[in-house]
This record gives sequence, structure tokens and C-alpha cells, in this order.
Amino acid sequence: MIPNPRAILLSSSGAGFGFGIKCLMENRAQKKDYLHYNHTDRCRNARWTSRESYQFMYERPWQEVLDFYSHAVNGRLSLSSLGTETVRDHDDTEIQPVCNTAELNRAPGKDGTGRWARATFKIVLSYHGNSFDGWQKQPELNTVQGVVEKSLGKFVDEKKAQQLKDRCLPIEGCAVVAGRTDKGVTALRQVCSFYTWRTDVKPQDIEGSINNAAPGKLRVLSVSQVSRMFHPNFSAKWRRYLYIFPLKDGENMEPNFAIWEDVENIREEEHRDKIEALHGECKDEILNNLVLSQDDEEPASANKPQTFSIMRVNQLLRKLEGKLLSYKMFARDTKASRNEGPPTECFVYHARAMEARLPCLDQGVGRSVMCVELVANRFLRKMVRVLVATAIREAAAGAGEDALLKLMDATCRRATAPPAPPDGLSLVDERT
Repeated sequence: MIPNPRAILLSSSGAGFGFGIKCLMENRAQKKDYLHYNHTDRCRNARWTSRESYQFMYERPWQEVLDFYSHAVNGRLSLSSLGTETVRDHDDTEIQPVCNTAELNRAPGKDGTGRWARATFKIVLSYHGNSFDGWQKQPELNTVQGVVEKSLGKFVDEKKAQQLKDRCLPIEGCAVVAGRTDKGVTALRQVCSFYTWRTDVKPQDIEGSINNAAPGKLRVLSVSQVSRMFHPNFSAKWRRYLYIFPLKDGENMEPNFAIWEDVENIREEEHRDKIEALHGECKDEILNNLVLSQDDEEPASANKPQTFSIMRVNQLLRKLEGKLLSYKMFARDTKASRNEGPPTECFVYHARAMEARLPCLDQGVGRSVMCVELVANRFLRKMVRVLVATAIREAAAGAGEDALLKLMDATCRRATAPPAPPDGLSLVDERT
């Protein structure tokens, strides 16, 4: 591990200080290793640390959001009941299709034989994220894919059923999905597909089987037979996510950006005299590598913002629209091979934030919330949650409108905030 320059400077005095500088000079040609990202762009207030951002995001009445999603999944409420144009109708002419949609949605002809006789069904699902351990099937876990594929087992053809028996595997169907959702993430319109060589399977049979698997938690919106060329992932033109962030009283206001001295600048000044006393080529390098260490004392919480402006969050997100950018700094849990090049590039068509209010079934007044809508051709792992958390952090700190764009060029993912809770995220729609 390469010694952290800032940690050395702040923890050293006297002879220890000289020893720390010597270690720094010996390692100056090596790659820098940051414990915390050193934000160079200035803002009107101090940014939250990762821990402070995490606490700000999680200390919320999330149960009210979960209840709303539960009602939406079961058809008792809709997104229009939020009292704002939360979900807009998008013009498909703005988005270039990735394939021939007409061909994909065309049902196979009656004279199909051989491999073309396979029946493929497009299934649109709605499920409550808090009731499942995510989409992807995993041993001993209650996942959406596991429930759906178990329900589809009765429609598997005889040949595949015998192959599963010979391998001592349960007779289950295979559901292909456009995008896997994490644990706690709700889907209001998740598209998946299933195929079988049986000719007696009807869409209503599939709908009834899945609906009976987990009543109140999982619901089928539609089932239709499509061309065997249809694939939920490759056929998708865009996907739309909605994040509902519950607000506390008085949170949707412009923060009071009082003028206060930057603590990091003060600490650099305190050590500048010691650094100036050094004579050599390493002086400028030491100044350029001052990085806040994990053990460094943080500014008092009273000096940091306690609220944020939804208008500022909206301004930050709007800068992402209409651009093809690499969102690798906003992704999490991805392999190193996916951190470079086109696999991390996404084109965001729409990004905005607005205030809304959760509806109440008892005719009461619902809680104020911030709704963040993101529409893109693709999304990386946890990208939406990191974007939301980082936008709130930057808005509270009073950063410039291009703060999110500047973070695209960061050298470490610690530059962005920890992911926001999955409770507020829902996959609203995807166009195929």
C-alpha cells in the first residue's frame, strides 16, 4: 500500500514529519492511491462524507413509499395519482430503434415448422420489490425469477421436461428478462419472455399461473405471443426508471449557504510553512497530492447543509440529457473489464426531478416527495441509485450545474455518493 500523502502530513511532527516526507519522496514515482477522493471543484458548502450521505438517504420514512408501490403493483393506485406529470409520454421518433420492431412483434405464421414452430410469449410483469430478494434466481432466496419460472414449469414441452428429470432438476420454464432488478427495487412494467414447443399453451393460461404464485406481490399485466426473434433485452429501445425520495418538513428549499472557511484549505495553510521549508523538486508534488485521509478529522456537522433544493437537483440532472457519456463512476459491483470503453456508455434521453405528493387512500394529506425520472437506452448496475444520491449531495453543497458532468472524469468511484436506498426505485416502463 502506497502511503497516503495527506495522512503523512497531518499525522507527522518533528522527526516524524521528516520521515514521512522521505517516504513520500521514495514513492512519488509510483501510482497514487487515494483513500478518499479529493474534489477540486469548489462549491458553496461542504460536501457530505460517504457516511453522512448514507445517513441522510436512509434516515427517511421509506415505509410510506413502499406502501405506495404496493398499491401501484396491485392496481389500486397509479403514478398519475402523485399529482404531477411524473411520467411523460415520450415520442418514439426521438429514439432510434435498435432493431425492426415490427418484425419482432409479428406473430409466427401458421405454416411454421421445425424450430420456427416454437411459441414465444412476451410477458409484462409488475411486482413489489420489498417482497422479493431481487429478480435473479438464487438458491434459498425468494426471487421474482424463481417464482415466475416455477409457475411456467407446467407449460414446458415433454422433451425439455424429460431432460430436466434426467438431470434431477425441477421442471421449470426459462424466463429471459430485459434488465435484472436488485433486492428492494420495484417494477411496474418488467418485460420478460418465455418459449415452449407446445402448441396448446394460451396467453391466459400463463397469466393465471403466474398470478396465483404470489398474490398481492406479483401481477401479470399482459401476455402476448410474439415472433421467436423477440428478445426483451436486445429488442428494448429505452428504459424508464422513477425514484421517489420522501421529504421531511422544510427540505424543499434553497439551503442557507453561509460563508464559512474551507476547513481543508485551512489545514493546507497550516502545513504550508513546513512544506515551504523543504528545498527540492518534490515540493510541488507534495502540494498536488494532498488528499484527505480516512483518519483526518472532518468538519463539524453544523457547518454542513441539512437540506437541499429540488430545483437544483433538476438543474444538475438536466445537463445529462441528449449526451452519450460513460457512467462508470456511477456504477457499482461491475467487473473491471466493464469499466472502460463502450460497455459503460449510456445515452440519457430525459432526466429531471420534481416535487410531488404521495396519495392517501383515506383521503388524508400525503407526504411530500421528490420524484426523479430517468430515461436512457441502457443503465449500469446501481447507476440510478448512485446518480440520485450524488445529485442530492451536490445540490446540498451548492455545486455548479455541471457538477455531475465533471464527476464523469473522476479517477475513483469514491468521488460519487453511496447508492441511495433501493426502496425508492422502480422500473416504470421499457419500450420494445
